[in-house]
Amino acid sequence: MAKAIRINAVGGPEVMEYVDVEVGDPGPGEARVRQAACGLNYIDVYFRTGLYPQALPAGLGMEGAGTVEAVGQGVTHVKPGDRVAYATRPPGAYAELRVMPAAGLVKLPDAIDFETGAAMMLQGLTVQYLFRRTFPLKGGETILFHAAAGGVGLIACQWAKALGVTMIGTVGSDEKAELAKAHGCAHTINYNKENFVERVKEITGGKGVPVVYDSIGKDTFTGSLDCLSPMGMMVSFGSASGPVPDFSLNELASRGSLFITRPSLFAYTAKREDLDAMAADLFDVVVSGKVKIEVNQRYALKDVAKAHIDLESRKTTGSTILIP
Repeated sequence: MAKAIRINAVGGPEVMEYVDVEVGDPGPGEARVRQAACGLNYIDVYFRTGLYPQALPAGLGMEGAGTVEAVGQGVTHVKPGDRVAYATRPPGAYAELRVMPAAGLVKLPDAIDFETGAAMMLQGLTVQYLFRRTFPLKGGETILFHAAAGGVGLIACQWAKALGVTMIGTVGSDEKAELAKAHGCAHTINYNKENFVERVKEITGGKGVPVVYDSIGKDTFTGSLDCLSPMGMMVSFGSASGPVPDFSLNELASRGSLFITRPSLFAYTAKREDLDAMAADLFDVVVSGKVKIEVNQRYALKDVAKAHIDLESRKTTGSTILIP
């Protein structure tokens, strides 16, 4: 038996139960992983609340790091004893031990410890596809990135600076503004004190930005569109404040032929060769020191309800991990 978090109904943090589960042998295409740490991400809240539906009862958690104990038939890219990390479906990372699809596993370089590996995969791969594939940054651009002091945001601050990109980041407090600046964010906007649309126009001399990366959703969507220059790209990759409201395509035309996309990590990593290339890029910037993964909160797995409460109340900064 192994300890894991399970939900039998959707709802608040109280629906998560710390229980014993049977973990068997991996079947074809699967691996059994003994987890040293697992990551906490806002997508976990979406599954817990039912915003992202799944069959119940179910596990939660999309990323982790640990050691492969066994592999099933057909698995050749990892073997027992390998150090691995992942960010993949189905949910179930909140566990001491799990059997999972091996296709999502990548070997973790020796230079990266398990806690960092568990904290970096979903958030780091997200920044990788946002900056390198969704709207490829070449250097010299000025961009707007919401929630700049969060886990994804702090990685984005550093990666943008490494690419020679001027990042404008929104934050919810002066303390978070200082944190974002310390990680390479060129300009910060405290949305509780300032109008971020006006400040973006001021910073850019009225031009706006070619791309907005927005994981907030409802509260920032329209303002984000207003920050774009003509033919700019709105990248809506999350909805921490609630789903984006319905809108008319004319909203894009009236602002200057804007583009909009709603990407997901799992579409970008669906092909093995893409996952390997993205992970290699991420590992390279971390091992080189250009991007440091800030694990600012650690919770015991049994205290996952407290972790979710802190995440939803925006008390967390950087990355958060659960220790089985």
